Amino acid sequence: MNGAGAERVGAALRTLDLWVDTLTQGVAALLVVVETVILFTGVIWRYVLDSPLIWTDEVAETLFLWLVSLGAVIALRRGEHMRMTMVVNRLGPRLERLAGRFSGLIVAVVALGLLGPGTIYAAQQGAILTPVLEIPGSWMIYGQLVALVLLVYVALRRLLEGTTLRELAIVLGTGAAVALVLWALEPVFDALGNADLLIFFIGIVSVCIFFGVPIAFSFAISTFGYIWFTTPMPLSVVIGQMDQGMAGIELLAVPMFVVLGLLLEMTGIARALVDLLAALIGHRRGGLSYVLIVAMYLISGISGSKAADQAAVAPVLVPEMRRRGYIPGELAAQLAASAAMSETIPPSLVLIIVGAVTGVSTAALFTGGLLPAALAALGLAILVFFRSRGDRSQGTRATWRAAGRYFVIAIPALILPLVIRYAVLDGITTAVEVATVGVVYSILIGIGVYRCFDVRRIVPILVETAALTGAILFIIGSASAMGYSLTQAGFAQVLADFMAAMPGGAIGFMAISIVVFVVLGSVLEGLPAMVLFGPLLFPIAQRFGINLVQYALVAILAMGIGLFSPPFGVGFYQSCLFVKVSSDEAFACIWPYMAILLVALIVVAAVPWISVGFLE
Repeated sequence: MNGAGAERVGAALRTLDLWVDTLTQGVAALLVVVETVILFTGVIWRYVLDSPLIWTDEVAETLFLWLVSLGAVIALRRGEHMRMTMVVNRLGPRLERLAGRFSGLIVAVVALGLLGPGTIYAAQQGAILTPVLEIPGSWMIYGQLVALVLLVYVALRRLLEGTTLRELAIVLGTGAAVALVLWALEPVFDALGNADLLIFFIGIVSVCIFFGVPIAFSFAISTFGYIWFTTPMPLSVVIGQMDQGMAGIELLAVPMFVVLGLLLEMTGIARALVDLLAALIGHRRGGLSYVLIVAMYLISGISGSKAADQAAVAPVLVPEMRRRGYIPGELAAQLAASAAMSETIPPSLVLIIVGAVTGVSTAALFTGGLLPAALAALGLAILVFFRSRGDRSQGTRATWRAAGRYFVIAIPALILPLVIRYAVLDGITTAVEVATVGVVYSILIGIGVYRCFDVRRIVPILVETAALTGAILFIIGSASAMGYSLTQAGFAQVLADFMAAMPGGAIGFMAISIVVFVVLGSVLEGLPAMVLFGPLLFPIAQRFGINLVQYALVAILAMGIGLFSPPFGVGFYQSCLFVKVSSDEAFACIWPYMAILLVALIVVAAVPWISVGFLE
């Protein structure tokens, strides 16, 4: 192809890219708005007008899968799917490029491999109608099929854009060689029995994750390969299980709380809370560290998202902490530790997802999660007290008049977490709907009280919500398919027998569970680990007589410690980005804080009352 022809092809592809971005982002942003309006309307009609709308859940659930599917495309386009980059970043430029091409190939194979079975599954679901509006079940699946086509396009663009023929040959040749080897080993897999699980769900998953393939697609390709090469099951099982994993109406809380978290910073609510805390205790030695811990505790009770919590607090506090001479590495360590501490504070997305995948009452998790987080926060505060004894960088003490003014300004912000908790616990809203109440409240407060509402940021917030929702829910879907395969292979029973045989009874089981969830939280970023292993481990905990609320909170705290601990915990590196400090500088500072959180975790595991005392 001559230069002019190549330029025309490049221009056509750029135009197509623009159309793909405009279509996916525009429709996804609109869906977030529509979902919010539908859920809030349902609350008003049921609670205020006493005339429940029985169709809202059906419409919301149908549109939700479209939102998740388009969000997954946006996340892939923006490189925001959860993945491990620590190993890839140390491979050198050439190998890093090859790993990126390999990742694109995996995504393309998964999407292409699911298109055919997905079409069959959609036809099957077309005969199933919803009970109220009689919406065919295929309407939901069509969103996934559209997304799969777009995922193929985006993945192929990543695979081919800027590549050389040599790189392409290496990647395609390696992929073809792996497929041929697996095909040749089919008789061996039959003889291995459940040992083939190690090849697909440890070997292939580990290789993919360590080479930077997004976690969701690492799970999907291993499940795809396991079913294709070792079982007689049709591949439509994969998309069916993904659909069931993502379709729960309770998971609609994810985008709602992400929107709420992003609105906290834009509407000035987060700044009002931080300013009040700084006026009360910011002048003390180490005072802004206390402010950081308390602010993360309070704001976690509003947003539900750790990324949103950090995005709301860090821009307000970090510049002033730097001005006072705080060590940047220490700032990143404190931000990471306070985020890990707040994982069990309602309405944490992890709490909601744990409730959805394990059947534990979300309301009970909301009530039980406050005290464990408070214990961890107290431990962090004690550590700050001792580490700041030599600190001379104290601020100016605010006058009582100034503190009173900050308190009055912060009253609307202080009311919001109370509104959220009251609405859920008093039965006014469900855990899904309550975020929409917070969204409407935040918008009204931002416009009418704080005069802080930038209309230009609304669309980016909606698109960011869709991308994060797609990234999270696609992991849940692929982990659900993987978990189904493990269950069908008898892994659940093997795991149950192994865990039951551990010495020490309930204590031994709790101890090994802590180790497992810390490791899994670090490697799999928490949510995938809980979706994959929660349904397997929770019945075993119940068999040992452990309260499931306590077990859930212990598992969540353990995953939080893993998520925010180096060298694998991605939350640690995220915290470094917020503080704008190198991870090497923060590496040495993080360990005392993680040690304190580990002590708090052990106390929560040893004393059930901390988790369930307020449930009785």
